[in-house]
Amino acid sequence: MRLLVTGGAGFIGSNYVRRRLATHPADTVVVLDKLTYAGRRENLEDLPEQRLEFAEGDISDRDAVASAIEGCDAVVNFAAESHVDRSIASPGEFITTDVFGAFVLLEAARDTGIRHLQVSTDEVYGSIENGSFTEVSPLEPSSPYSASKAGGDLIVQAFQRTYGADALICRSSNNYGAFQHPEKLIPLCVLNALAGDPLPVYGDGKQVRNWLYVEDNCAAIDVVLERGEAGEVYNVGGPDELANIDVVRMILELTGRDESLIEHVTDRPGHDRRYSLAWTKLEALGWKPQVGFGEGLRRTVEWYRDNASWWEPIRSGEYREYYERQYGRALG
Repeated sequence: MRLLVTGGAGFIGSNYVRRRLATHPADTVVVLDKLTYAGRRENLEDLPEQRLEFAEGDISDRDAVASAIEGCDAVVNFAAESHVDRSIASPGEFITTDVFGAFVLLEAARDTGIRHLQVSTDEVYGSIENGSFTEVSPLEPSSPYSASKAGGDLIVQAFQRTYGADALICRSSNNYGAFQHPEKLIPLCVLNALAGDPLPVYGDGKQVRNWLYVEDNCAAIDVVLERGEAGEVYNVGGPDELANIDVVRMILELTGRDESLIEHVTDRPGHDRRYSLAWTKLEALGWKPQVGFGEGLRRTVEWYRDNASWWEPIRSGEYREYYERQYGRALG
């Protein structure tokens, strides 16, 4: 296959590109990425150039999409503004990329007659006190980020039902692993712990998340791309649910720090209390997660410890200003 991967220089996207090239040695991957603060060419720099093509561009730019999609057999859309905190501060950017950008991609995929896989999130369902969301649960997003992702999902479903587009969706729970930008909980706390900085925890820290190792998610996306049915939604859930405060404590233990570094900060507006996904529909296609949270977190901490050259430029740049605005204190 010749596969277009949008947002392929970001966290999940770059992990997917790596996996796809490793497991499908005859494939070529075209990456279209806007290279925002969270998308970096460095995430792809050691991959085989003869099988990887890169185009810098925005999925909301029709010309950039038309050029990148030419000759491709399918498109996997990871491109998104994805951080809830930033969506609260600047919702317009999220709507442009996550809604209009998804529309532009869908039109291009429909025009060329190829499959479009939309990579989405469990956050479109909102919060659930008990039980787990299924693929038919109502969409009740709480933040501009999750609302924009829900908007993209609905356009995908509308294109399939109205035009018969070969389009489908997978919605994953909280991903973690290598190459994740340090604005997100796990890399933020890992890097702060390694540096001896306080670890900010929203509210009481008892928000529960269903954690999914990024490599397991990438395997699930391939299963959905290759075996999923057009028009269907597939949840991709992790094997473990943990409260944020427990995740932070595990990070402290793995980095040799004590709990005196925990700093509770004002909770974010509209913060969902619990996410949980049922993924039996995807299991029926032959997928299940392979990496438990304890093992996955250990691997993740080791990766950040061993790859300071990757994260030091991020942590010393615009991120410092963002961090101070968000948490009311400077990094040490």
